Amino acid sequence: MPNKTTAPAPAIVEGLFIGTLAPLGPRQVPSGIDKKPVQGHLAITRVGLQGDEHGDTRHHGGPEKAVHHYPADHYGEWRKEGIEAAAPAFGENITTSGLSEADVCIGDVFRLGSALLQVSQGRQPCWRLNARFDRPDMAIRVQKSGRTGWYYRVLEEGAAEAGNALVLHERPQPEWSLARIIGLLYTRTMDTESLQELGALPELAPSWRELAARRIASRKVEDWSRRLHDSHA
Repeated sequence: MPNKTTAPAPAIVEGLFIGTLAPLGPRQVPSGIDKKPVQGHLAITRVGLQGDEHGDTRHHGGPEKAVHHYPADHYGEWRKEGIEAAAPAFGENITTSGLSEADVCIGDVFRLGSALLQVSQGRQPCWRLNARFDRPDMAIRVQKSGRTGWYYRVLEEGAAEAGNALVLHERPQPEWSLARIIGLLYTRTMDTESLQELGALPELAPSWRELAARRIASRKVEDWSRRLHDSHA
């Protein structure tokens, strides 16, 4: 049985970011990935931070991907690999230091300002990161690194601002860190026993539970090429 993940100490939100639609990449695809910092209190609704926009509402945004969190710590790792970037280059809504995929578990409930957020899934990197960083391999690099960031659903609407603490309120699945889930989806891809356990987690986003079920049923890993490389997907 996997070890339980140690509960993290409160983390200070270093920035809140929102984006409006703007052309992205050679095809000028509408995207809200180019986010900007917001000063002062910002409303957090069931579908995300007030004013945040998404060009592809099928794959981005919505109740299960309402708020995107990307650790500030990861930027130092990217710089070591020759990729110069700083928040919010990955299109995140929230950034903190000292909190990573190894520290956060699916279903974790955090208090941020007056809002209550729950970790719903990790990020599945897509080709928009290739366009954002002008690197054809950026999405696959993010996937292989495990430095994906994660999403929250909003259990209680409220408001927050940069400088607020992100405080763990509840941890229903201490054995299911996001790092473990990312490893299962992209490295130990046919560990069917673990996939069955993953698919049964009620706190996991429905689309990820369905992914686990499809992989078990088909006995093969889904094709990642369109998500990672094909801008016409």
